[in-house]
Amino acid sequence: MRDIWSFLLQTLTASGAAVLLLVVKAMFRDKLSPRWQFAVWSVLGLVLAFPAGLGGRHALVNWALLLEAAKSLLTGDYGTLIRVNAPVPLLPPSLPGDAAQWLFLFYTAGVWFFLIRYLLAYLRLRRALRRGRPADPAPLEAAAERYGLPACPAVEVEGLSTAFVCGVFRPVLALPAGGEPEEKVLLHELLHLKYRDAAWGLVICLFRCIHWCNPLLWYCAGQAGNDLESLCDQRVLERLEGEERREYGRILLSMADERYACAPGTSSVANGGKNIRRRIEAIARFKRYPSGMALVSVCVALVLAGPLTVGVKAEAGIPGYLSDPLRTVCARTIPCTTPAGAFDAYAKSLLAGEIPYRAMCAPLSEQKALVEACEGNDYDPEWLWRQAGGVDSWLDRQQGYEIYNLSPAGDGAYEGTLALALQYTPGAAIWDGWDGTVHTCWYALQPLRAEKEEGRWVIRPLEDFRAVQGDERMGGNLNLPAWEYTAQAGDFILKLRYQTLSHVDSYQVNSSWIGSSREFLTTPMTDGRFSSKYHTMTQAFYTGSPADKGKYFAIGISTYPLEAGEERPASLRGPGMPNTSGGGSTGEDWAAWELEPGWESPILLSGHGGGGSGGDEDWIYFPPEAYAADFYLNNHRFAELTLTREEGGNPHD
Repeated sequence: MRDIWSFLLQTLTASGAAVLLLVVKAMFRDKLSPRWQFAVWSVLGLVLAFPAGLGGRHALVNWALLLEAAKSLLTGDYGTLIRVNAPVPLLPPSLPGDAAQWLFLFYTAGVWFFLIRYLLAYLRLRRALRRGRPADPAPLEAAAERYGLPACPAVEVEGLSTAFVCGVFRPVLALPAGGEPEEKVLLHELLHLKYRDAAWGLVICLFRCIHWCNPLLWYCAGQAGNDLESLCDQRVLERLEGEERREYGRILLSMADERYACAPGTSSVANGGKNIRRRIEAIARFKRYPSGMALVSVCVALVLAGPLTVGVKAEAGIPGYLSDPLRTVCARTIPCTTPAGAFDAYAKSLLAGEIPYRAMCAPLSEQKALVEACEGNDYDPEWLWRQAGGVDSWLDRQQGYEIYNLSPAGDGAYEGTLALALQYTPGAAIWDGWDGTVHTCWYALQPLRAEKEEGRWVIRPLEDFRAVQGDERMGGNLNLPAWEYTAQAGDFILKLRYQTLSHVDSYQVNSSWIGSSREFLTTPMTDGRFSSKYHTMTQAFYTGSPADKGKYFAIGISTYPLEAGEERPASLRGPGMPNTSGGGSTGEDWAAWELEPGWESPILLSGHGGGGSGGDEDWIYFPPEAYAADFYLNNHRFAELTLTREEGGNPHD
């Protein structure tokens, strides 16, 4: 915790967990043994020990969303996120510069005040024990031997009203001077010693200090200490029979008005009048709980531990009743946890015209501008499209989007080209007159970069949008960017295009009595995974003399992808019968074609593709290092080639 906001996130998250635990403990007060009543507090301990809001998750209440909204509205700060890096306060790197920083400094000073106060109390107590005289070891050794428990050094101290164990690593049993200690009191303290309950007292004390200004957590700390004593009572009663149990209750009752040691690192049979009366009531209800209740207790603890410690991920759907500026402020608390989720949120922000969706994946430096863009009553859903350098056309929202040629870009980042289908020809462009066998569509293309910023994936556009008319043949799109591999063979230059398309599956099938339809869902999937497919397309470009074209009457090719360091296979599959083509599961292609008189260049030789779905992991295709190829002319193998990727080629151009 480095500021007051991160402290509030941590302490409010713990407070929500504390309220739920108190309710559950009240419901099961007479059902669960003291052992499990105390064990339930371990769930709150886990909540306090782990940073709140880790990974964009929350338990019970999305405090991060509420605090981000409050911070932005009160301070005008949109460029930072509330982050709990550690569950303890860390000193800020510089002197306070505003009221919030001074408030955090005051809180930190309070933590140190209580830590020093408890430390001094413990040191004073240890000094008082050093002034005591060694106690007669016989009663303590007799009690330890009778009940099979470990013993420790004991001292008699003037002015003590009851016995207690002090210390964790070098424990000492403090006894009142001038009297014979009760065996059952010794049994209680020896059980504290065996189970190192003084250490639990230190943990409780530490949480008191860290959350000194939260009265609810102070109350819970007191209840945890009381439950620890009740647990020790339970262990005592399990070793006693009949009248001995009633006598133990009378001993506790005699201590109802006594003071008790409250220094950290101590445990005492007496813990205050009200608490002792509750313990006596528990003794009156004592029974050996059936074994089945232990299983119920484990189930209760696990059911509570899951939602309180792990929590749930913030949903991308922001309440519609909030104003647009407030929705945008809240949206940055919903982090994109995967690069696919960031690409998805960016694309859908444009398709849906939702500025809050852009805030989910926008760099922090852009957050304030996004909030200001949707303030007032003149909110324009096309603002994002213009801001991104959109072309003069409407988006075809039901066509969704594709990320072309996604690839690693160093430093853990990814780059790819966003392709959005357009409804009509942009501006003064002319729709080319291809024949009806070729499916064409105008696209808006924009290179994007996904990178991590403060634990969340963000999108940075690399250029404005540009309009491109597609040319989809043999599964690929000739006019859209791709990696290119080339090689020269006689009068021909061979070019293989490798193109990938990735997206987060966002289609929903709606069925009715009149049929079914697919609907594109525009709500971002911030933790989405990529589904991808790839296409290869090989062409031969003739570079020889026009007069020599007639000597070629057949052409063919076989290609096989090579990864870095992989050697060329000993042999490649032949191109097969004339006018046939095909591909294999490992990415190889083959084709053979008869050339008609007067054939034109380029010659489309082969095409191949494949695809996969994301599931729990991204399914992304990356380009191979090179391609091994056999080139055939006039039904004979003409050349054995290696098609290499063009240096400096940018698949996003």
